[in-house]
Parts: sequence; C-alpha cells; structure tokens
Amino acid sequence: MSRLASYPSLQGRRVFVTGGGSGIGESIVAAFVAQGAAVAFVDILAEPSEALVARLAGTGAHDPVFRHCDITDIPALQRTMAELAGLLGDFDVIVNNAANDSRHRIGEVSVEYFDERIAINQRPLFFTVQAALEGMKRRGGGSVINFSSMSFHAKNPDYPIYAATKAAAIGFTRCLARDLGPHNIRVNTVTPGWVMTQRQIDLWLDEAGEAEIKRAQCLPGKLMSEDIAAMVLFLAADDSKMCTAQDFVVDAGWT
Repeated sequence: MSRLASYPSLQGRRVFVTGGGSGIGESIVAAFVAQGAAVAFVDILAEPSEALVARLAGTGAHDPVFRHCDITDIPALQRTMAELAGLLGDFDVIVNNAANDSRHRIGEVSVEYFDERIAINQRPLFFTVQAALEGMKRRGGGSVINFSSMSFHAKNPDYPIYAATKAAAIGFTRCLARDLGPHNIRVNTVTPGWVMTQRQIDLWLDEAGEAEIKRAQCLPGKLMSEDIAAMVLFLAADDSKMCTAQDFVVDAGWT
C-alpha cells in the first residue's frame, strides 16, 4: 500500500482550482482538503461538484467551497474569484486544471468553434492569474500550476486546436515565470499522460486503447487522477520552492 507525502506547508494554504468537480480536478480538490488546505473551486457541472463538497465535508481542517462558473465568461470568472478570495482570503495557489478535449476534424471547424476551444482551454489560464496576482503579492508569493497535455507530444490526431492550446500552456508558463519570479510567485506546468478519468473510460477507452497503454507506457498499470494530484501537491508546497518555469510530465513514460 502506498504511503504518500504529507506537506505541513499546505495546512491552511488558500487554493483555487478550475474544473474541480470531476476527473483530475476532483482528485486535486480532495488531495488539498486532505492536506488541510482551504480550497475553493469552480466548475460548470453543479451536481457532481456539490456531491464532492458533501463527500469531503468534515474530512479536513476546511470544507471545500464550490461556485458554479462558466470559465469562458471571463467577467463571471473574475467576479467569482473576487468573491471567493473575500471569503477565504487571498489565494496562495492557482491550479488551472479545467479543459475540454472534444474531438474535431479540420474541415468541420468553424471560426466560432475555434474561438470556443480557445475560450475553454487557453484564455482562462491568463485571467485566473491576473485576478489572483495582487493577492499573491500581498501574501509574499505563491504557486501557479498550469495544465498541459501529452497529446501534442504524442502527435495525437483529431483535436489539433486542443493540442495547440496545451502546447501554448508551456510557453505561457515559462514566460509568466520570468514576470512573476521577482514577487516570489512560482509558475509551473503539469503534463499528464492518458489519465483514466470516467470521461476517458466512457468515451475513448476500448480494446485498442488498452493495448496502446501497454505498448506506449514504460510503467505497467493505468495512470489515475490521484497520480496527477500528487504532483500538484508537490508544486504547491514549499518543498518545490525553487522550482519554476518547468514542465513536470506525469505520463508513466509515454512520451
């Protein structure tokens, strides 16, 4: 049985997570709560998010706080973050987890669809940081954790816009780290492999996918949301205080 790390520096730390209601985000929220952090998260899916809050209530020093929010609506995102910061205090950690990997074929992509993909997968990364920046400065530092994907490394087909946004996340991280470093704010990227969330299992995992996992991964077994959350905890904790502008790949050796 695995014995995972406990991070004293995360106790009481104020954390904001996008897309925290299910999948990888759910595991991230649960992991921070277990560490004693004060976690706020947004998601467009209210029912699973409210169920997560109910499940985690009383299990940590702070119950998680959920707000329904469509992160493509930047003014709504800004208002929600301001409200949550007023409730919990200025944020120490931003986790830009939310994304949508819906498939699309080149000939069928309209300008409207292209812009929608950018609005979901890329634009919120910038505006969450912008909204939290002054608070992080007041706190004397912080950690921003952006999410990329192994999809563009692996040259996966049928979602080139999604892959482009995930490649852009790494460039965003590296340049933002330079701008925010003087304020003791670290900026890093987590790049997951093929994580076995319920969505991935329901939509994409078939016999061929099972065979591809065995062929492509260096390590046996399936990559789980908890494996990604473990890396996020490390990057949020003081243990990674001199790590910034880096891409931390958690893909069992796929890429």
